[in-house]
Amino acid sequence: QVRLVESGGGLVQAGGSLNLSCAASRRTFSTYATGWFRQAPGKEREFVAGISWNGANTDHADSVKGRFTISRDNTKNTVYLQMNSLKPEDTAVYYCGIKNGALIGRRAGAYDYWGQGTQVTVSS
Repeated sequence: QVRLVESGGGLVQAGGSLNLSCAASRRTFSTYATGWFRQAPGKEREFVAGISWNGANTDHADSVKGRFTISRDNTKNTVYLQMNSLKPEDTAVYYCGIKNGALIGRRAGAYDYWGQGTQVTVSS
């Protein structure tokens, strides 16, 4: 069992920035691919960004490409999501998840563990 804790969410004006963190309870976190997903009210959980276990490969959804950047520091058991140029449509609860295997996945069902989420609200 791996416990994930997200932090860094909050209220920000459009055009602003936030840096989300996902901290894991176990060092074996470094062997998992990790993804950030978001879920707005009434909508399904959607892929935002993913990173391979060693950080060598990343993937970003088209809707955030060029604005969001995923990274990780395995010495701190932490994955980050730097979010710049935020838009009101980015408003959602953001979750991090981890999955076994080397490949980044865009499907939420492929992930084995999830955090509790952190709210991001972007005002216009």
